[in-house]
Amino acid sequence: MGAFRSLRSTNYRIWAAGAFVSNIGTWVQRTAQDWLVLTTLTHHSASTVGIVMGLQFGPQLLFLPWTGLAADRLNQRKLLIATQGAMAVLALALGLLTVTGVVQLWQVYLFAFLFGTAAAFDAPVRQTFVAELVGDADLANAVALNSTSFNAARMIGPAVSGLAIATVGTGWAFLGNGLSFVAVLISLLLLRAGDLHANPRAARKRGGLTEGFRYVWARRDLQAILVMLFLVGTFGLNFPIFISTMAVSVFHVDARGYGLLSSIMAIGTMSGALLNAHRDLPRFEALAGGAAVFGIGCALAAIAPGYWLFAAALVVIGIAALTFTNTSNSLMQLSTEPAMRGRVMALRIGVALGGTPIGAPIAGFVADHFGPRWSLGVGAGSGVAAAVVGAYTLAKGIHRDALHHRRRPADQPLRP
Repeated sequence: MGAFRSLRSTNYRIWAAGAFVSNIGTWVQRTAQDWLVLTTLTHHSASTVGIVMGLQFGPQLLFLPWTGLAADRLNQRKLLIATQGAMAVLALALGLLTVTGVVQLWQVYLFAFLFGTAAAFDAPVRQTFVAELVGDADLANAVALNSTSFNAARMIGPAVSGLAIATVGTGWAFLGNGLSFVAVLISLLLLRAGDLHANPRAARKRGGLTEGFRYVWARRDLQAILVMLFLVGTFGLNFPIFISTMAVSVFHVDARGYGLLSSIMAIGTMSGALLNAHRDLPRFEALAGGAAVFGIGCALAAIAPGYWLFAAALVVIGIAALTFTNTSNSLMQLSTEPAMRGRVMALRIGVALGGTPIGAPIAGFVADHFGPRWSLGVGAGSGVAAAVVGAYTLAKGIHRDALHHRRRPADQPLRP
């Protein structure tokens, strides 16, 4: 089976099918939301797009102790049903406001924060849930295939969104995303409970909220990964700002041209995900290398003289970004005790995305006052800085801590 070995699991196939449909809807909404703010509710204000991003990703850091604890203590399938249902309702409500023509900027701010809150509780459980679907033996492969699905949807979603915006309007893109959640909700209901590789739930005890912080504080390898994630996540993963401002202000294309750029970048991210799916185990060297290539790709995009050369640079950025994020995910999960995974992954997501309220407004400010190309230069610097941290970690041998803590895959699946 090679790169697709996780698909041998019936539960994983069911989950992957529903998640793929929902992922397409997510990318449709992300593209439409950025376009709505940039061209309808403001006059090409990249700073405002940055504020919306900050409100949407800020809850990842704001609710950090509770999101990880919920993933470790609660029934993961029931929690996913609750979070996915909440996001469906929010997407439908924003769609109705937009279709009826009454949407205002403050409402987009509010919905971005509420959607981000639901996503903050959804993300750590969704990332650790794959271990219940396939077990530890195929965990790294399942993580890579999840990213492949997400980025295949990233190829389709922005193009569909651009077409929808140009033909029927932005509000219908939001409504379509709301309906797409039905697919993942059905898949969660169809999973075979008896075939799940259930991990132990964390015991209820005092200090549970801070236990994840103490666990990471004792692990230099995890600290190094989190520093690298903070640098790239805060200052580098601001693609809605980078791509939208370059499309509108530099290349002067319409919604379809903007959506095409996002889809082209997804070719790179999907390629990176498939490359990672072939690897049996993640390596720290790939993490450091991904950060370095990410920085180089952003620099090439910043100096690209034309639309298509910029698009080509986005492919390089996509491959590097997926190599970096997937490797960090697999490294942290496989070297963490099962009962701690939810809290450690919540901390990972909080660091990677929680810095967005800092980085996105900065990227928007730089794009507004110095130009989109300089904003991409900030992203390039983040990749180089993360690569330096990675090189230091390798030189000092700190990365070997992950090998010491890595768990052997269980011979038999754990049962509830």
